[in-house]
Amino acid sequence: MMVPFRRKKTNKQFPVKVCTFDSELEFHLEHRATGRYLFELICRTIGLRETWYFGLQFEDSKGNLSWLKMDKKVQDQSVHMTNGSCMFIFLAKFFPENVAEELVQEVTQHLFFLQIKQAILSMDVYCPPEASVLLASYAVQAKYGDYDEAVCKPGMLISENLLPQRVIDQYQMTPQMWEERIKTWYADHRGMSRDEAEMEYLKIAQDLDMFGVNYFPITNKKNTEVWLGVTALGLNIYNKENKLLPVTTFQWNEILHISFDDRKFVVKTNDSKNPKPVIFYSQKLRINKLILDLCVGNHDLYMKRRKPDTMEIQQMKAQAKEEKQRRQVERNKLTREKQLREAAEREKAAMEQRLMQLQEEMRAANEALHRSEEAAELLAEKNRLAEEEAMLLSHKAQEVEQEINRMRMTARKTEEEKMYLERKTQEAELLTARMMEESRKRALEADKLKNELIHARVAEKEAKEKLLNFLSRTSTESILITPSSSPESPMHEMHSYDLLADGDMEQLSLEIEKERVEYLAKSKQVQNQLKELRSEIEQLKIGENQCPLDDINAEQLRLGETKYSTLKKVKSGSTKARVAFFEELEPEESIV
Repeated sequence: MMVPFRRKKTNKQFPVKVCTFDSELEFHLEHRATGRYLFELICRTIGLRETWYFGLQFEDSKGNLSWLKMDKKVQDQSVHMTNGSCMFIFLAKFFPENVAEELVQEVTQHLFFLQIKQAILSMDVYCPPEASVLLASYAVQAKYGDYDEAVCKPGMLISENLLPQRVIDQYQMTPQMWEERIKTWYADHRGMSRDEAEMEYLKIAQDLDMFGVNYFPITNKKNTEVWLGVTALGLNIYNKENKLLPVTTFQWNEILHISFDDRKFVVKTNDSKNPKPVIFYSQKLRINKLILDLCVGNHDLYMKRRKPDTMEIQQMKAQAKEEKQRRQVERNKLTREKQLREAAEREKAAMEQRLMQLQEEMRAANEALHRSEEAAELLAEKNRLAEEEAMLLSHKAQEVEQEINRMRMTARKTEEEKMYLERKTQEAELLTARMMEESRKRALEADKLKNELIHARVAEKEAKEKLLNFLSRTSTESILITPSSSPESPMHEMHSYDLLADGDMEQLSLEIEKERVEYLAKSKQVQNQLKELRSEIEQLKIGENQCPLDDINAEQLRLGETKYSTLKKVKSGSTKARVAFFEELEPEESIV
């Protein structure tokens, strides 16, 4: 009996591309792969552990943006194919209340930094001009490191996309003027690492009114168009023309139940004074599903934050703290080495300058000695000539004296000869006197030249002794530059643990409180810097290019209100204002 041949089933695979703001990942998945499998595969690839903030966004076959469902198969969710591959974007779906306390991993901080930066530059999130300049300086610090005039040349930042186009159009300022203002704050961030600069960026960005808000167009029964904002703290209601200031807000701890029926969305609160549910309508059923998904996720994170940290989060925070301390030690070590190297270079430059100065002094001393030697040789030559002239005059005087003696011997012959001899003798005596006087003058001049020669030789001897002393002194000044040995970095012993003790929790709480106080002080300093920049560029503002959000922001600044004071003010208002846009409908069966 022949057994029929059965073809072995093969699991075909399909390509998937996942884009982040700084990379692109490619995978090949089986047909039965679920959204959770793909999401966990991506998180393992990039080393992400804080996965609860993120999700995968895609464009469906109808052109609508949707979030990938974790429990369904990837191919069952109508993902639009691009060049034969399923395209996804890895984005932050939920946002923290406080980035400094909640974001633990550096990769998490980096992903939030890239997404918020792109949202601000694309003007999806409104940012005032002065805050835009400050955020741009932190972005440059995160990308290029410490400010260096040799590297950061004029015009380098002009080609970078650092400011929203709306801010550039509002002021009569050239790109060079914007670059100078960014560089001014960029130079103040010296010593910040990339993760510190990105965290400072997020700290400032989280205070923006539109940070972490997902807006949806809704209407009430009167068909009044408003905005619904889903945030990490609750639900906000905005006027159609104003996305900055909420009309009313519902925090998650006030909401009892959320449901929808087709296009109708119902929110029940625990307000005893006004127990009526809030009802609004969206444009499509798909929007209601997306709103409910975001509400559930944000509510879960809201409740999770108010509970003690899980073991995983405690371990992540402890590891992040140890890693931060290790990097701080390495950074301090590199800073010390850099300072020692700079000090050695400065000392070397000073020594080289001193060596050049000593060489110049030695050259001047050699020239002075050479001139002294030439002067001594000249005086010696003059003295020799004077001695020769004196000897010649002495020989002539001797000859004249011999002639006088001979004439005296012959003077006795005759009277005439005597008179002649007397006349000749007188003349010879006069000549002898003149010649003796001449000889005496020559002798005095010779003595004078001899004295000058003696003084010149003495000066020459002193100059030689001075040169010898100078050379002996310079030979003792040796230049010795030895590299300073950096101290050994302290060793850090890694301890494994299972649970954090109560003392560790108290110490962690104290450290968090200390960082909060430091952050408040630094935040006050940043606000003062923003106020100075705002007053500086106010004169260059172009009024016709101002958008309604700029006017609203200016009014908030004039009243001294912030994002948090507005929310507090709205929350403390009358509860009747919360349903000012809605009318009561007959309750229908809700679908949770």
